[in-house]
Amino acid sequence: MTVLILTSEEDVTADMVVVHLNSSGAPVVRLDPADLTDGVALSAEYVHGAFRGHLQSAGRLVSIDGLRSVWVRRPGAAAARAAAPSAWLTEESSQALYGMLRGSGARWMNHPDAARRARHKPWQLRLAQRCGLPVPATLITTFPQAARDFAERFPDLVVKPVSGAHPQDPPRAVPTSRVAPDTDFSAVAYGPTLLQRRVAKRADVRLTVVGGRMLAARKAVAEDADPEEVDVRFASGDVPWRPADVPPRVADAVRRYVREAQLSYGAFDFAEDADGTWWFLECNQSGQFGFVEVETGQPIARTIAEWLARPGRRPHTRRDDSSRTVC
Repeated sequence: MTVLILTSEEDVTADMVVVHLNSSGAPVVRLDPADLTDGVALSAEYVHGAFRGHLQSAGRLVSIDGLRSVWVRRPGAAAARAAAPSAWLTEESSQALYGMLRGSGARWMNHPDAARRARHKPWQLRLAQRCGLPVPATLITTFPQAARDFAERFPDLVVKPVSGAHPQDPPRAVPTSRVAPDTDFSAVAYGPTLLQRRVAKRADVRLTVVGGRMLAARKAVAEDADPEEVDVRFASGDVPWRPADVPPRVADAVRRYVREAQLSYGAFDFAEDADGTWWFLECNQSGQFGFVEVETGQPIARTIAEWLARPGRRPHTRRDDSSRTVC
């Protein structure tokens, strides 16, 4: 049974997992949907109640029914690098590829439907609340007056994008920034704006969840840190990430979160305050983990590889009177 990895060729983080899969002897096929139809080919046949599907990449042919698991890491848009790309070809190729894969008996990390839903930050915040995770006071609005009223109630605010990275090529990360006390908020009317009470944090926490396993890392805020630097991704200083224990209440809430979100993988970001409370900021369903593994030595890539290579149940089959295999 084969592990299928859908990601870009330049994905170094995926390379870390492939090394472990190769060491375990698990067959691996890695491809980028962007290479349909130039470099990647597909075919599926539905005849007399039977299904036969195949993918081909780099000279390797893999059966859809022979897939053990599918890791949707960071794939490109389907057929984006075709000889004559178009929105129509992308939609056709995406429907064909993911429609075929949905019919397999493979386990997903993460299933496209669950991943699409889970990336919506407003949905994340509400789910985190329901699961018992502390969430900083947050407002998402296009009403300038609502923003002004919120700023009066919570004078110390940060602003962040609702969707994440800016969709340029390559995508550009938009930093979380503090909101000045004299901000006018009139521009809020031109697009949804996410305002959130700033957590006076003593550390940032990245909690990586793989299946049922949790690997947490903590990065303390430097004593001389600039108070305007609230986004750990852009903060100066050389304080390293260190392994951390997960408080039992947080662990229980996170287990509920991934269960309700139907995620096999999630990268949770928390801000730890002076009292030790972990405030939920977001959960990235395909978040990076390489930087954490490099600094902490935590076996995240190996854990992902073990989950992907784990034996799963084969779809039940029977043969009809014509000896055709029927699902």
